[in-house]
Amino acid sequence: MSSSDYQPLHLEWPGLANARDLGGLPVEGGAIREGALIRTESLTRLSEPDLLRDAGVSLIIDLRRPNESPEPHPFADDDIYVNLPVEDPADQKNIDSTMGALYLEMLDARPDLFAAALGSMAEAEPGAVLVHCAAGKDRTGLVVALALSVAGADREVVAADYAATGERLAPLAEAYLATIEDEEQRDFWRGHQATPVEFMLDVLDHLEVEHGGVEAYLRSGGMTDEQLSALRERLVV
Repeated sequence: MSSSDYQPLHLEWPGLANARDLGGLPVEGGAIREGALIRTESLTRLSEPDLLRDAGVSLIIDLRRPNESPEPHPFADDDIYVNLPVEDPADQKNIDSTMGALYLEMLDARPDLFAAALGSMAEAEPGAVLVHCAAGKDRTGLVVALALSVAGADREVVAADYAATGERLAPLAEAYLATIEDEEQRDFWRGHQATPVEFMLDVLDHLEVEHGGVEAYLRSGGMTDEQLSALRERLVV
């Protein structure tokens, strides 16, 4: 299957605009297994939490910072839930930068946190791993890109999956932007809502040049060869 033949498996989960099963996404030697990796925005917006049980979800990885949301997570007390932030609140970020530049800062700052998220994914019980942050765009986009790269997806396919998020969230983003009266501020935040393929291609280039590639980057954060192999095995069919 070529990347042009791949169509994301959008999940019609009430309350969520960006719930996708990555099954069928082409990788070297096969494809991502359906029911193995799901990406969404915050599950606090999901009106029917039981849908996760029906989908066979065995692990929910919440990438948000502790107490980031005033709303309690619907699975916070469930044994399938883990909170594994990929940012430390003490990390300094240049908010005036582009999101693409912020991604590189986040990755360089916390290989240990990204490796912990991917390692948890590798060691999950059989079933689907669901990854989310707030919008399911930036932190989720980075973690999913790392997982897909480990699974053998080529860079264009990884970037296309990232870009699909912008399409799914566009109506919500436009509604939010319409509430900003200052035109300059509106243009700034429009840039922060976008998910151009170039952002993710730059991430993968950066990891290659500065860290020796995705797997070397994750190893530098503490992920083991056994975990990398286990992740590929659970994701690829």
